[in-house]
Amino acid sequence: MNIDSPNGIAMEDAADTRPILIIPYMWIGDFVRGHTVVRVLKARWPNRPVDLLVTSLCAPLVDYMPGVRAGIVWDLPRSRLAVAKQQGLARELRSRGYATALVLPRTWKAAIAPTLAGIPERVGFFGEARFGLINRMRWGEKALPRFIDKNAALALPDGAPLPLEWPVPQLAVPPEDASRWRQANGLGTGPAVALGPGSVGASKRWTYFPEAARLLAERGFEVWVVGGPGEKALAQEIVAAGGPRIRDLTGSDLRNGILAMAAASVAISNDSGLMHIAAAIGTPTMGIFGPTSPYLWAPLNGLAATVLQTKSQLTCQPCQRTVCTMNDHRCMRDIPASDVVDIVQRVLGEARARAHRPS
Repeated sequence: MNIDSPNGIAMEDAADTRPILIIPYMWIGDFVRGHTVVRVLKARWPNRPVDLLVTSLCAPLVDYMPGVRAGIVWDLPRSRLAVAKQQGLARELRSRGYATALVLPRTWKAAIAPTLAGIPERVGFFGEARFGLINRMRWGEKALPRFIDKNAALALPDGAPLPLEWPVPQLAVPPEDASRWRQANGLGTGPAVALGPGSVGASKRWTYFPEAARLLAERGFEVWVVGGPGEKALAQEIVAAGGPRIRDLTGSDLRNGILAMAAASVAISNDSGLMHIAAAIGTPTMGIFGPTSPYLWAPLNGLAATVLQTKSQLTCQPCQRTVCTMNDHRCMRDIPASDVVDIVQRVLGEARARAHRPS
């Protein structure tokens, strides 16, 4: 699928059909944000196929990413080199005939398989002294302000300036898929709020999801708690606080979370993978930020995403820590549930007004 060229990224040889491989970060949110890299590449070379290396966990995301030809599912362990698995992956990559590999992670291990596969052009930042593994070395990573800048810059020509705005990540979920998902789970057709209470790191977790669920249910919303097996206990706590209109929809298949975010009227989430999924789909998304910086980590899709932060002035914010060590987690505790629920209603009211506005 061709993607329109964003401003400042010129199309190059349209006759070039050599395939490109992207080795992305495999955390869910980072993987979603990596779709911006795909869009930049498709703007430069609309006819070069782009594939993604992907873990089993993230594999369902690839099905909804415009411009991606295929995902290569290959689970490499995080804690060891796994030479045999790297060699097996290299054989798979060699069979696909890639001309270029973009290695986004700055680790030595991420560049091994593309090198063993003999991919002619291997692009990446300096990282862990990867001489010989990365043969199109990029420099100046520290001068790039955000994580997305460091990733997407690898898809630009050498020395090209960053565009004023990156193309936003997109997940194109067919409406009929979301509708079938609601029916399969016995859910109604009324307005629904999806809650994403999980996160990597306890300090990023908002304190008042149970209270917010109760208030939303009292105002007539269906409320779905979405997440992985690690959020099961929290989901049960939220259901117990909110009553029969609250559904625990946590599970081990990420596709369930994708379809839940696509089917929801609005999403409320911590700074997490589900927040980025919802925003990339285009579902109105409220991302609750405390210890992390919205400038660095908020969804790029500003039309879909609203950032919520405490109004308190805290000198420790943002600390970027996974566990709070100052001010008793006030950056999250000082965001009341009533404010969040009021914003949900305002956002949905604005969405209804846009839907009924004459074109």
